[in-house]
Amino acid sequence: MKKFKRLSLLLSFVLLFSLALTGCKMDDEKPVETPDETVDTPDEDADADVDTGGDKQLVIGLSMNTQTNPFFVDVKDGVQKAADEHGIELFVTDAQDDPAVQMKDIENLITKNPDAIIIDPCDSDAIVASVEACNDAGIPVFTMDRESNGGEVVAHIGYDAIKSGNMAAQYLVDSLEGSGKIVELQGIMGTNVAQDRSEGFNEIIDDNPDMEIVASQVADFDRAKAMSVMENILQANPEIDGLYAANDEMLLGALEAIEAAGRSEEIVKIGCDAIDDTIEALKAGRVEATIAEPPFFLGKAILNAAYEHINGEIIDKYVILDNNLVTQDNVDDLVTKE
Repeated sequence: MKKFKRLSLLLSFVLLFSLALTGCKMDDEKPVETPDETVDTPDEDADADVDTGGDKQLVIGLSMNTQTNPFFVDVKDGVQKAADEHGIELFVTDAQDDPAVQMKDIENLITKNPDAIIIDPCDSDAIVASVEACNDAGIPVFTMDRESNGGEVVAHIGYDAIKSGNMAAQYLVDSLEGSGKIVELQGIMGTNVAQDRSEGFNEIIDDNPDMEIVASQVADFDRAKAMSVMENILQANPEIDGLYAANDEMLLGALEAIEAAGRSEEIVKIGCDAIDDTIEALKAGRVEATIAEPPFFLGKAILNAAYEHINGEIIDKYVILDNNLVTQDNVDDLVTKE
C-alpha cells in the first residue's frame, strides 16, 4: 500500500514537471510584441514633378494665334526648341485666328497652373481680358510679335513693325525712282503689327508725292484672301508699278494673281517676314524683296526670356529684334533658323 502511494506521488511529480517544461517552451515561442510605429511608404506622386536634376520641372503654356500660317509655325518651332534645351514641358494651343477660341485656350492653360504663359495674340484688344485672367491667377505673362493693349505683361519681344513698313516703302521708292502707282495689302488691323507696318509704310510714301497708292486693302495676313483681293485690284487698275504686302503670305497670294494675269514683269513686289516660300521665290526671281523678321528666333527669344524670369533674372520689359531688307543680292546669306 505504501509502495503504491509512493509510486502515485512520483508519477504526479513527473507529470507536473512535464507540464512546467511545456509551458516554458510555449512562452519561448510566443511572438514578441513591438511598440506601434508609423512606417513611411513611397509616395507614388513624389517624383511626378521632379526632373532629372532633382528640381521641379518647369511648365509653360504657349497660346498661338494660328498654326496655319508658316510664320507662326516657325515661331512655335523656335519656342519648342528652346523649351527642349531647358527641359521645360510645353503646352501648346492653336486659336485658329479666333479671339474667342484664344480666350478659352488661355482659360485651359491657367487650369494647368504653369510657371508662365506665352501669348501671340489674335487681336491686341481682345486679348486684354485673358492677360488679366492670368494676372489674377498669379501667372507671369509674356507676349511676342503682337502686343496686348492692356493687362500686366512681364515682357514683350518682337520686331519694329514701323521700321519694317519704312524699309518696304523706301525700297519701292528707290526701285521706282520716286514715281509710280503702288498697292498696299494690309494685315489684320486689330493687331498692332498690322497697324504699325501700315503706318511705317505710309510715312515714307507720304514724303514722296509722286508715289501714288492706287489701292490699300485688308487681306488679313492670309494667302487665299490676298489672291482674291489682288485679282480685283488688277482688274480695276491697268497700271500698277509696285506692291507692298504686309506679310509674305499675302505677298505669295498676290503673286499668284499677278502671274496669272501675266503682269509680273511690270510690278515690283516686296513682302515682310522672310518665310521659306518667299526665300525660294526670291531666289527664283519671282519677287524682288522682303523684310526679314525670322520667326524661329523670335520664338526662341521669348521662351528664353520666360525661363530667365522664372529663375529670378532681371529681363527687359520690351525687346526689339533686328530686321533687315532681303533682296536677290543678299538672300543667300540669310539665316532664318537653326
